[in-house]
Amino acid sequence: MRTFGGFFDAGAKQRQLDDLQKQIADPNFWSDQDRSSKVLQQRARLEESLDLDRQITLRLDDVQALMELAREGEPVLDDFASQLKDTETFIDRLETKVLLSGENDRLNAIVNIHPGAGGTEAQDWAEMLMRMYLRWAEQNNFKAQMLDYQDGEEAGIKSVTLNIIGEYAYGYLASETGVHRLVRISPFDANKRRHTSFASVAVYPEIDDKIEIVIEPKDLRVDTYRSSGKGGQHVNTTDSAVRITHIPTGIVVQCQNERSQHKNREVCMKVLRARLFEVEMDKKKADSQAIEDSKMDIAFGSQIRSYVLQPYRLVKDTRTKIEVGDVDRVLDGDLEPFMKAYLQARARHPEGVRGN
Repeated sequence: MRTFGGFFDAGAKQRQLDDLQKQIADPNFWSDQDRSSKVLQQRARLEESLDLDRQITLRLDDVQALMELAREGEPVLDDFASQLKDTETFIDRLETKVLLSGENDRLNAIVNIHPGAGGTEAQDWAEMLMRMYLRWAEQNNFKAQMLDYQDGEEAGIKSVTLNIIGEYAYGYLASETGVHRLVRISPFDANKRRHTSFASVAVYPEIDDKIEIVIEPKDLRVDTYRSSGKGGQHVNTTDSAVRITHIPTGIVVQCQNERSQHKNREVCMKVLRARLFEVEMDKKKADSQAIEDSKMDIAFGSQIRSYVLQPYRLVKDTRTKIEVGDVDRVLDGDLEPFMKAYLQARARHPEGVRGN
């Protein structure tokens, strides 16, 4: 069987799959639940790879058959062009998926958005980013849950935490971590002056409960308060909102979107586990700059992407140099060009992708 670009070795993967099938057939296979779970996951990935290889082979065979008919003078040029375009789109999407090979890329994502300095301007920009990610999730069949939402003073948001649920959610959204810069004519300025606003986006993998993250109760300070954000007519009638501070690291997480204090606490602990896991991963990185990058000020010189609405229209990623002129399309959730370019750069530079 032919393979695509060296990404798949069908023969080797079939042999691996056969070996796994023998392990699963062993009567003692289920005695070790952790091991059996990992083997089943590995089998699913191998079956997926082999299926993709078969799909590529069939598509390329169809293109080749149409080429041969065209050489013979058959009127198939329209069919050939359509089939070729569909195949290119399929392979392009497949290439992106192949690049999602990071340790946590398959996991759900927790997305945290905070406005920078600038009051209403920055808070409105933070809400625009929230909408962009919600639209991206919808377009790509991911489920989105709002874990915490803090209204802005006049418009926009003070902060929001989203849970994006679906396979590879974290792998895709990891590219969005950093400071995002907006340049536009302010809708809040009576003099119609141009303003620059900043907002930070932090993305963490939602860690599986089987991964042990030790959190000592003595290291936590738990505060409850009355909810003030969105969530229904009863959400703000009791002290159901929860804020947890992890004292050793200073990490603060909060949730107020559930009516039950118990449920809000559960959500807080899930987010805290993800944040602490990310901290541990950072500690293991040889390049300390990767940690310093996560502490950048939400201001000039630290942005990963600029969205310019005035005096011209352009979205530019400072790390990959990818530019898109259709700003509205990007703000409506079309982030694929930036995500793919980031994944390609990450594959070339595993130590980290940075801007100027």
